[in-house]
Amino acid sequence: MQRATDGWGSGLLGVIIFSGSLPATRIAVGGLTPMFLTSARAVIAALLGAALLGVLRQKRPAAGDLGSLAIVAAGVVVGFPLLTALALQHITSAHSIVFIGLLPLATAIFAVVRGGERPSPAFWLFSVLGAAAVVGFALSRSGEGSLSGDLLMVAAVLLCGLGYAEGATLSRRLGGWQVISWALVLASPMMAILALATRPGSLSGIGLPVWASLAYVSVFSMLVGFVFWYRGLALGGIARIGQLQLLQPFLGLALAGWLLHEPVAWTMLAATGVVVLCVAGAKRFA
Repeated sequence: MQRATDGWGSGLLGVIIFSGSLPATRIAVGGLTPMFLTSARAVIAALLGAALLGVLRQKRPAAGDLGSLAIVAAGVVVGFPLLTALALQHITSAHSIVFIGLLPLATAIFAVVRGGERPSPAFWLFSVLGAAAVVGFALSRSGEGSLSGDLLMVAAVLLCGLGYAEGATLSRRLGGWQVISWALVLASPMMAILALATRPGSLSGIGLPVWASLAYVSVFSMLVGFVFWYRGLALGGIARIGQLQLLQPFLGLALAGWLLHEPVAWTMLAATGVVVLCVAGAKRFA
């Protein structure tokens, strides 16, 4: 019971931290290119992660874990940050946040494929209904939507779900913060080269909100949030704790409206509500 409670608590903290990621990314791409933003946040987080690993004298992962760490890096260090940054050049953060409602389904699918979990058929029924609601919203093109932005968000969610499930499985052996730290270190040489190649020609026109947003996604979205999130998934079960992501659209929409003054259309709220009901039903049968 204590293990499950700790899992829910850690997972909730992770979701709260992640809720600010898309609004912060939306601000950051106003002054930085998606490629530089993705690589710079990874390099900054990798430096912090490497310092933690060194100070706390953590053992290097086994050779057999490198493949899993590469999958984590591809999913949550490179794939999700880059694809969402690209998407947010075409759509508002409020629009993009609706797609986060697909993350529980994506995480659950990869929990089966990579984590060996076996949810019931009823779980999949509710999950598919929730996914259909998101697809319907995307096709309606409400708000500030665009087909390219929507497709980029779907691809980002799939990669993120893979990275979540793979990282949670690996966390059972290495520990939550160790997994994201090693994944960041593994990706850091490539990310450092990209950051140098895509750095802004001039820093004079980049405002404080852009730098603050880069700091948030680097420290909190890329490292601190994963410390809590991977720990929660490992303790409470990937498919089960993954349902906490249902809170993220609500928190994210509130932040998008408050910080960015973006319009939150009723169709966004309706789609998010349908997704929440469907995936909550899926949780019942997880």
